[in-house]
Amino acid sequence: MVVLRRSAILGVSLLLLSADTALAYRAYVSNEKGNSISVVDTDKMETVATIKTGQRPRGIEVSRDGKLIYVALGDDDKIQVFDTKTLNDVGELPSGPDPEQFTLDPAGKLLYVANENDAMVTVIDLEKRAAVGEVSVGIEPEGMVVSPDSRTLICTSETTSMVHFIDTASRQIVGNLLVGSRPRFSAYKTDGSELWVSSEIGGDLAIIDPATRQLKQTVKFEIPGLRSEAIQPVGINLTRDGKLGFVDLGPANRVAVVDGVTHAVVKYLLVGQRVWHGAFTPDEKYLVVANGVSNDVSIIDVARLQVIKSIQVGELPWGVAFGPN
Repeated sequence: MVVLRRSAILGVSLLLLSADTALAYRAYVSNEKGNSISVVDTDKMETVATIKTGQRPRGIEVSRDGKLIYVALGDDDKIQVFDTKTLNDVGELPSGPDPEQFTLDPAGKLLYVANENDAMVTVIDLEKRAAVGEVSVGIEPEGMVVSPDSRTLICTSETTSMVHFIDTASRQIVGNLLVGSRPRFSAYKTDGSELWVSSEIGGDLAIIDPATRQLKQTVKFEIPGLRSEAIQPVGINLTRDGKLGFVDLGPANRVAVVDGVTHAVVKYLLVGQRVWHGAFTPDEKYLVVANGVSNDVSIIDVARLQVIKSIQVGELPWGVAFGPN
């Protein structure tokens, strides 16, 4: 029989508590009309703080080291920067006019910003906090992502209905592909084998081979009782292993779960009203999606493929990003 001393039991308890605490994360939710960022604790499952921002915050990301929050202010023509520990405003970046979506390169050194009203992508050096380049693209650029090998920047242009492949070294467009009407978001698989692009008005999802820059497959969404025009794909989240994709369907108030290998729709998850964009917790236990009209976020249990919680945030939540607690 093994007898544990009280001090040993206490030590084990503290270790377990520490491990449990390490799994708690903070989601940062940009509220487009509320001019704020809601801070959601995924351990407490509640909004724990509100950060006031400039005008019309949309695209939002956390720096690779977890120290800074970047948020695009569409009506202020800049990227506002906040400290994740203090939640204080610590500066701004020159984004170009009307920034909407943006993306960090894998190294976390460059920020690529879609300037919606200027048909342009602005390249920002984060260390210098200065714009170091521009790329002319199609009309109303939005969906932005950098390939896992850092060599290619993807930008989708809504009005042009086109995916632009941009060489990050030369900052030149090296390829274009027509997709469904009004492409809104783009996401790579972690291994770089596929590029997924959502088309809001087209109502579909394009699966693209990045090597050939050709369309492999088009995924259609059908929900009994809903008109096709109500199904408007926007945000995309792919698991790191590439086995599942989650596609936010806007006014359909659903998130579609798509098999990452067969591309079949596995399930539709009912969430809040007009779901826009989402982000996984770093451990991929939860997916948090922003519901623009119902002013809340839905928490999805990824393993169970179930919505487990709704949490109120600010007015017209748009984007979600994660950082450490």
